[in-house]
Amino acid sequence: MAEKKMLFVVNPKAGKARIKNYLLEITDMFIKAGYEVTVYITQDKGDALKVVKDREKRYDMIVCSGGDGTLDEVVTGMVKSGKALPIGYIPAGSTNDFANSLKLPSNAKKAAKIVLEGEKFACDIGSFNRDVFVYVAAFGMFTDVSYGTNQELKNMLGHMAYILEGIKRLTALKSYKMKFSYGETVIEGDFLYGMITNSVSVGGFKNITGKNVALNDGQLEVTLIRRPTNATELNKLIAALVEQNTESEFIYWFKTAKLKVESEEKVAWTLDGEYGGEHKKVQIEDFKQAMEIIVPKI
Repeated sequence: MAEKKMLFVVNPKAGKARIKNYLLEITDMFIKAGYEVTVYITQDKGDALKVVKDREKRYDMIVCSGGDGTLDEVVTGMVKSGKALPIGYIPAGSTNDFANSLKLPSNAKKAAKIVLEGEKFACDIGSFNRDVFVYVAAFGMFTDVSYGTNQELKNMLGHMAYILEGIKRLTALKSYKMKFSYGETVIEGDFLYGMITNSVSVGGFKNITGKNVALNDGQLEVTLIRRPTNATELNKLIAALVEQNTESEFIYWFKTAKLKVESEEKVAWTLDGEYGGEHKKVQIEDFKQAMEIIVPKI
């Protein structure tokens, strides 16, 4: 019987570049499991997307090692290729939000073992105009906080660190006049921040995306934060964030399969932690169970 063929895409710079210490051993594991392995080492941003999009048809599986940005590129390349294959993920980034949501271990060899012994999970992905995101599209004040917040502070304070880092800069923060439309509902106002997610954690902070999050339900979780106009409103906003108060007048938490976003000026977005361009109009949609990723067996 012919060997199964695997494309193994590796970002050697992800996280602290630890994957370099295990690359030979992991590749050997895959070969011993009956795979003919093609290893592709990315050299620059966009490489993973291109190699997956332009891959030969002979592969049975794609495995990637890197951070959530690398996974985003692999999934985007898969969508653009028009041919879906199962994806194995060996998380090697600094935050690994989506890997945490999938309960994938940070240990590279353990994650590689799950690629070989785990089970397929049909997971949602999001579309953002003509682009794709795996777990978060976001704009505004917190979009760079998660990547600049000290990890010890994260561990100590949990998602409070996320909030506090943003609030510290509140006086200098820019808000955007925006309109969000879904179903029969329209929300308008001045917004500091927004995120559309399919993840249990964002920026390394768990339980910030809302309650009862499912990664395969055809629904995206939306969090929007309006700008407070005075100290009293600011205190109310902080209290609502800490308590995760879904009834707050300053925070909107809801689920939807489709969302239309309009703004008076161009707004910069991030997609899975990477720059997603500036946009006045955005169409966001959930593609239900569009990606098969290998997860631990229950």
